[in-house]
Amino acid sequence: MSKDILNLEPALLWKNFYSLTQIPRPSKHEDKVRDFLYQFGKNLGLETIIDEVGNVIIRKPATPGMENRKGVVLQGHMDMVPQKNNDTNHDFEKDPIETYIDNGWVKAKGTTLGADNGMGVAATLAVLESKDLKHGPIEAFITTDEETGMTGAMGVKAGTLKGDILLNLDTEEEGELYIGCAGGTNGNFTFRFKTANVPLAVEAFKLNVTGMKGGHSGVDIRLERGNSIKVLTRVLWEGIKNFGLRLATIEGGSLRNAIPREAAAWIVIPVEHKAAFAAVVADLEKIIRKELSAVEPTMKIILTPAEKPVSLIDEVSQGNIISALYACPNGVIRMSNEMPGLVETSINIGVLKTENNVILGQTLLRSSVDTAKNDLENMVDAVFTMAGAEITFDGQYPGWKPNPDSEILRLMLELYKKMFGKEPLIKAIHAGLECGILGGTYPNWDMISVGPTIVSPHSPDEKTEIASVKKFWDYLVETLKNIPLK
Repeated sequence: MSKDILNLEPALLWKNFYSLTQIPRPSKHEDKVRDFLYQFGKNLGLETIIDEVGNVIIRKPATPGMENRKGVVLQGHMDMVPQKNNDTNHDFEKDPIETYIDNGWVKAKGTTLGADNGMGVAATLAVLESKDLKHGPIEAFITTDEETGMTGAMGVKAGTLKGDILLNLDTEEEGELYIGCAGGTNGNFTFRFKTANVPLAVEAFKLNVTGMKGGHSGVDIRLERGNSIKVLTRVLWEGIKNFGLRLATIEGGSLRNAIPREAAAWIVIPVEHKAAFAAVVADLEKIIRKELSAVEPTMKIILTPAEKPVSLIDEVSQGNIISALYACPNGVIRMSNEMPGLVETSINIGVLKTENNVILGQTLLRSSVDTAKNDLENMVDAVFTMAGAEITFDGQYPGWKPNPDSEILRLMLELYKKMFGKEPLIKAIHAGLECGILGGTYPNWDMISVGPTIVSPHSPDEKTEIASVKKFWDYLVETLKNIPLK
């Protein structure tokens, strides 16, 4: 297990990030990291509580002479997205993350790194632990289950937190200040099917789409990367229409908020069509790779012999399922008119699996415009309802409306220019930050979001830039030193 990151600066931040990499913390399985955070606060002699939904709150008094400053809530989330390469043997509920340093970046060996949001949490712990920082009253607010439901942000009660300013430490580009984000909705569809017998004169295959980049369905959706579920559906459509393909099972992706990198189907093809279908698969691989050449150069569509399945999906249901998946929109729906380069509305078909005569799917719909999000819900509802599926929407969370008159924004603009000789970019993000939800519970908060540079979160390519971490930390320290008076 490499400990090289312990030699990086700032030492306190990297020490705490290393500790987080050693604690399994996928969403919905945060008990170990919650216990660590609770004990961390207690060991420092600080007021530490776990609220009713599992958030950890740690309070640190102001340093002498800073008691008259506004209270600051340092906010991040304790969970991480568990994604790994197929050839990586890793149990996210038991195994630590293995990190290494590569040409100025910290990466993980075959898995997500957990810099989202381990970097923000590590910085918060460093502030709590430091004995020489100047700051007013501090509340560390580390939420649970951000990645799969924003459960912690939704569950915190009004009055629990006492601060005036929220510094969310969960954005992923140093030199950018975020003052708004998209809202989101989970779309869940269910196809129930009957089983059918396997014909005699067929051969069985596994059809696999692999080698795609994936990524964060908010941050990376603008990159127009391919979706393995949609690619697989395109190939299955051709097989059904022209070669009598029959489907036994289908699966793809593992998280609604991660662009799926791999997808697979177990199928049978009439013996007389297997050669022609194999040729079409090879042609489609070339065609789709050419279409996506700028973003998916390593994509592969692989057809391999397999054991015959016990049964198949009935033919009517098969047609409905594949038609709905093909017709369902995916990716960027609309770009923002107000903020050039910002995605306004998008959808990610993130998860597909077959179990117990049911095909289950999960999507994530995002938009910074509530009416556009509602329109997209209706669109998805119409597609799957026409195909005979059950479709539900849940987990709705609001967007965060920018406040250009924010006091903390003005302060941090001035500080950044003074420290680094240039102005930071002011942005909104298409990903869902907890600020929108928390702002509804604490409407008095002045909110802003910052972070170091993190590339390809929600994928095994996730990495964080070492130099940006130092700048992020120095900026955070200077901000806390200059928080306005009450």
